[in-house]
Amino acid sequence: MSSCHFVPPYLLDAIASAHVDADLARCGHATLAVDEGLRSRRLTPPPMVEGVPQRVTLAEEDAWTVHTAANGSELPGSPVRSAGEPVSGDAAVDEAYAGVEASVALFAEVFGRTSYDGRGAPVIATVHYERNYDNAFWDGRQLVLGDGDGRVFDRFTKPVEVLAHEFVHAVTQYTAGLAYRGEPGALNESMSDVFAACVKQRLRGQTAAEADWLIGEGLFLPVVAARGLRSMAAPGTAYEDPVIGRDPQVGHMASYVDTTEDNGGVHLNSGIPNRAFHLVATRLGGYSWERAGRLWFDALTSSAVGPDAGFAEFARATVAAAGDDRGLRDVVGRAWVEVGVLEPAAAGGAAGAPAGAGAEGGVGAAGGEAGAEEVVEVTRSGGFAGRTVHAAVSTTGEDPRAAEVRALVSRIDLGAVRPSPPQPDRYVYSFAVGHAVVRVPEQDLTPDLSRLAALVLDDL
Repeated sequence: MSSCHFVPPYLLDAIASAHVDADLARCGHATLAVDEGLRSRRLTPPPMVEGVPQRVTLAEEDAWTVHTAANGSELPGSPVRSAGEPVSGDAAVDEAYAGVEASVALFAEVFGRTSYDGRGAPVIATVHYERNYDNAFWDGRQLVLGDGDGRVFDRFTKPVEVLAHEFVHAVTQYTAGLAYRGEPGALNESMSDVFAACVKQRLRGQTAAEADWLIGEGLFLPVVAARGLRSMAAPGTAYEDPVIGRDPQVGHMASYVDTTEDNGGVHLNSGIPNRAFHLVATRLGGYSWERAGRLWFDALTSSAVGPDAGFAEFARATVAAAGDDRGLRDVVGRAWVEVGVLEPAAAGGAAGAPAGAGAEGGVGAAGGEAGAEEVVEVTRSGGFAGRTVHAAVSTTGEDPRAAEVRALVSRIDLGAVRPSPPQPDRYVYSFAVGHAVVRVPEQDLTPDLSRLAALVLDDL
């Protein structure tokens, strides 16, 4: 199962830490502290028959349906508009409808893939999720989009590429199944940006040369100094603002971010394959989805790319997808050389990735007398924006949270935590009490861990 958020956690953290605006900080905290129901949900993928995910059979007119959560957390919420039905008059509903329609159309009409699973599974989308929710995600079964906080973020349904990005996480889940950590996780994120850009450009009828190559264009409100959330053409240049900081994405392996946060920097390092795609698409010319997009889709669905594929494996797969066209192979290979993934080689040749490519480092869980420790630290990373937030509370000081934190720590056995693999765009929490440290994906938080995280992180 996958679950994916649009805004990277490093960006949400900057909002949550906005000391100049208490209301804005609360909005950031509200989004980061995802509802307990979402944290504890145990969603399962569609039933498997002989290892093949089975589609849910619905009438053709229900190929997709947009629901509203009415600013609550129950999913999928109430249905509002299904495929073929007229506009609802609710901007978020109609924007989500258009985004699903465009995403489904790209994969069906260009790549011959019916829905995200290739078997016609109906698409479920929910809008108006929670209040002031600064995110969007794919939870393994459906798309979920927030309304934004009205101060930094506008509606997450507004840029079509947000919804398309999450839809493509579903496609990746049912094709290569790229693991959400380190390089495979960054590839997972990049696949969503690549095909989201294709959806956006196809809707606008733009060639690769005409496109802006921004992901999340129009997502920020005008008061924010930002062109978008990410730039595929120039990673690290999408925004620079006093509140949200500077875009930290990288676009070359020499700058690869080796970190345990954000599931190994999946939102930071995805700029590297993003830039490779931009280079290929603009050099081939024409429409990005016709040539470059076809190469990327063929690589994603090839046997050469599996759950643990890194940048170099995927790069070789795109070169192989060019077939016997020597000129095409050269364009593709050269782009991967320019971002530092492949070594220079003969035209169309394949080479290894340079040394230093990092993967997420593991953090072991350790038990111990947690209640005797004086400081409890919590770090949260991941989410669509890939941002990281950290805070600490002393259990012996005058902080009004100290007594409850001390009580929680006394009954939590960190050594007993057995976390499952991280899921796309969902948060990962790190709890540290003295020498005991454990990393817990959002879906594995117990009620006590959820409460501890809320207490420690809610008043930065």
